[in-house]
Amino acid sequence: MMGWSCLVTGAGRFLGQRIACLLVEEKELKEIRALDKAFRPELREEFSELQNKTKLTVLEGDILDESCLKRACQDISVIIYTACIIDFIGVPHRESIMNVNDKGTVLLLEACVQATVPIFIYTSTLEVEIIQNGHEEEPLENTWSTPYAYSKKLAEKAVLAANGWTLKNGGTMHTCALRPMVIYGEGSPILSAGINEFSRVNPVYVDNVAWAHIVAMRALQDPKKAPSVQGQFYYISDDTPHQSYDNLSYTLSKERGLCLDSRWSLPLALMYWIGFLLEIVSLLLRPVYTYGPPFNRHTVTLSNSVFTFSYKKAQRDLAYEPLYSWEEAKQKTVEWVGSLVDRHKETLKSKTQ
Repeated sequence: MMGWSCLVTGAGRFLGQRIACLLVEEKELKEIRALDKAFRPELREEFSELQNKTKLTVLEGDILDESCLKRACQDISVIIYTACIIDFIGVPHRESIMNVNDKGTVLLLEACVQATVPIFIYTSTLEVEIIQNGHEEEPLENTWSTPYAYSKKLAEKAVLAANGWTLKNGGTMHTCALRPMVIYGEGSPILSAGINEFSRVNPVYVDNVAWAHIVAMRALQDPKKAPSVQGQFYYISDDTPHQSYDNLSYTLSKERGLCLDSRWSLPLALMYWIGFLLEIVSLLLRPVYTYGPPFNRHTVTLSNSVFTFSYKKAQRDLAYEPLYSWEEAKQKTVEWVGSLVDRHKETLKSKTQ
């Protein structure tokens, strides 16, 4: 594909920015457009340093703004869609989550048709079925009604159903979706202990997930590989050991003296019903105050479920192989955790002077 360009939505966030950074190494790429509602000053500076490799345009806009999407999609060849509201405890209103995660996806698909964008790659999720040794040939329907899980389910269906759509210029749209497990790495917002002693997951390092988007894009650009990828979804993981969320957090932070909470914990069934009561409190307070409970039924179930699966289909169809091993990913994340601890110590020191 000569002189092509790529739009990354959610490019100001944890995963989207890593995808943008990997894209600059792609051959014959003339422009990357990074779209998000806002960008941190330090990320803008990081993106500006990449300009000597490839043109990188930062666009601030709303995924629900049709005129913004029309401008962003102009002369684009590939869209990688990572934008979404991630919520497990019901702080954002259900309407906001559904609008961004579902309606925003549909609006962007429609903008692709008008702007004749032939390739659309969607970052999906495993929310919230219990999957043990799962693979793509045995898909399970999501039965949860939580806004995040439901909105992502609808959005993924819309993306895969759009495969084969006729574009305005007579061309054809080709789509696929990637379903990564819980993502960790530098900048991760989820490295914390909680009520998840019974969970078992195979986490995946953020740069390996970003890399999976790159190889999926390459596969859809390759006339020989594209037919087997179009309209498909893929589980994405790496060789990170299967473990609980608590054990993952402990492994990545123990070198800096952080440890698991050894206090006695309440029975799981009781935690579930307390979560239900907290949901009721949150609902009752909503007209006058937005209360985000520490946990609810959804988070208790999610964080004590089994999510393990194979990524052999991604290896076969996408030629996906993780960029970083578990040991490399662990070392990078441990160093980042260490930098946070050092920064916190400096902050405390300055306050006591």
